[in-house]
Amino acid sequence: MVERRPWLTLLAHVTLAIGVLMVAFPIWVTFVASTHRPEDIMTAPIPLWPGTQLLANYSELLFSGLKNPSAGGVPLWRMMANSLVMALIIAIGKIVLSFMAAFAIVYFRFPFRMAAFWLIFMTLMLPVEVRIVPTFKVVADLGMLNSYAGLTVPLLASATATFLFRQFFLTVPDELAEAARMDGAGPLRFMKDILLPLSTTNIAALFVIMFTFGWNQYLWPLLMTTDRQYMTVVMGIQRMINVADTDPQWPMVMAAVILAMLPPVAIVVVLQKWFVKGLVETEK
Repeated sequence: MVERRPWLTLLAHVTLAIGVLMVAFPIWVTFVASTHRPEDIMTAPIPLWPGTQLLANYSELLFSGLKNPSAGGVPLWRMMANSLVMALIIAIGKIVLSFMAAFAIVYFRFPFRMAAFWLIFMTLMLPVEVRIVPTFKVVADLGMLNSYAGLTVPLLASATATFLFRQFFLTVPDELAEAARMDGAGPLRFMKDILLPLSTTNIAALFVIMFTFGWNQYLWPLLMTTDRQYMTVVMGIQRMINVADTDPQWPMVMAAVILAMLPPVAIVVVLQKWFVKGLVETEK
């Protein structure tokens, strides 16, 4: 119908343009602010065109960090590396554990199988904030503070991914499992050669979601790390803003925000096709 009514087509394009502008304008302002001096940002009106401090601000932030002690002193590349390691371990670990858990629940018969699944599913109602004190106690007793293990291991379990994999496995025809059994393939061979290739789009979609989840973590890293060498980029941005006895260096803060956006955006752009197929594809 839209094609037959030019005014509807125009309205759709105008609405889309307004939506893109509403999303892109704050990002543009953030980028512009990162290219100016602090006094330029604090003076009205806020500039809307890039300044002359682009290379100076970004190079200082990436390789030197802010000199203010409460703000860090850690180069941003180090924070981004920590966030990248944390996000990759969380994303890959969640997918592997959830894939194997769903495989066991669907294709193996053992006592209390469904009870185990529903217990896993019920953990959706228990976010990290609810169980953070006992989890912190366990991690501290195991000597995992100030380590990548402490940052990632408590976050590896995922009821959401387990549920999604289980629902997908239930749509796989039983004839595939019977054919694999007749050909002499064991459970691991069936999982590797049949289920894993069929789950590619689901894995890609979950990887995008879980990577972004791990990259944006703030509360758990804040509790796990007192060593600045394990500071993540989200923690670094927060410390740049909450400084004592001085004003935040807003151009540096905005530069850190822009750089912190790049890895998740790159992951979404690279895996966009697989991400969409994994979310909307119904025929496998």
